[in-house]
Amino acid sequence: MNAGEPVRAGTMVGVRVPAEFQQLTMLRALTETALLIAELTLDTVTDIRIAVDEIATTIIDSAVAGSTLECEFGFADSWTTVCITAVVAAREAIDERGFGWHVVRTITESLTANVGPFDAVPGGYPVTVEFDRFGGRFGS
Repeated sequence: MNAGEPVRAGTMVGVRVPAEFQQLTMLRALTETALLIAELTLDTVTDIRIAVDEIATTIIDSAVAGSTLECEFGFADSWTTVCITAVVAAREAIDERGFGWHVVRTITESLTANVGPFDAVPGGYPVTVEFDRFGGRFGS
């Protein structure tokens, strides 16, 4: 893929940043850039950016010191799939009853969070949050 070339259907794009609040600006910018290059509508870009921001903020709040947050975007037809992973210090890091989770559930088609068993190597619980968002592309 060349700079300025639209993302093709079936493409996966990923980013990894330190799981620190200072990195949220970078994650927001990279998220928006990837979605705009994929030629998603502005409404879809906004919804996905809000969802990523809410999930990343929640995860970073409980992330193991020195760990990373990974975010992958998959594009296929009019669907975007997002997978965010990290290692958190507390098994209860994701509050599925909270207002933020409600917002994310409202603006996505599907939303799941899985927290694995404690892993001594990274010193925490691996967490994966995935969601799908249907949204048209410009020119579709």
